Amino acid sequence: MDYQALVPVTGVITALRRQSEDCCSQMLALNTDSGQVNFLLSAETLVLGNIRLRMGMRVMAYYDSRLPVPLIYPPQYQAQLIAVLRPGEQGYLGFFDRRLTAADQSLRLNLANSTTVLTANGQSFSCPPVNQTLFVYYTVTTRSIPPQTTPRKVVVLC
Repeated sequence: MDYQALVPVTGVITALRRQSEDCCSQMLALNTDSGQVNFLLSAETLVLGNIRLRMGMRVMAYYDSRLPVPLIYPPQYQAQLIAVLRPGEQGYLGFFDRRLTAADQSLRLNLANSTTVLTANGQSFSCPPVNQTLFVYYTVTTRSIPPQTTPRKVVVLC
């Protein structure tokens, strides 16, 4: 999957329902700062941590900006990746170099012993997570350029 084309939408799940007769698809409604956004979840949607999604959860849902979308309101996208966020937590998806600096220079990671590093399927990642596409869970950053953070968890998208 080309993670560079993914666009994030952050919001709170307000509805989760089966999509017509297809038992493998669900429609997820998110309440965002800009209004409601709907996401179609399929068997191909990657939910980090394999967490069961429920109403009231705050999530970051990503869609592929290269795919066609219907011109309807509220907007509706095919979900490619979903990450559940804790209260006050932020998420970032991007490629990090050998110094753990994001390719767009928007974030630098300072890993601690308390930082959990996993693969997308929840297995322990025992190598340094450098030169990889990462999903980073964090709360605060420094005011430096680039901002720095000690993440709670890092998911390596091999």
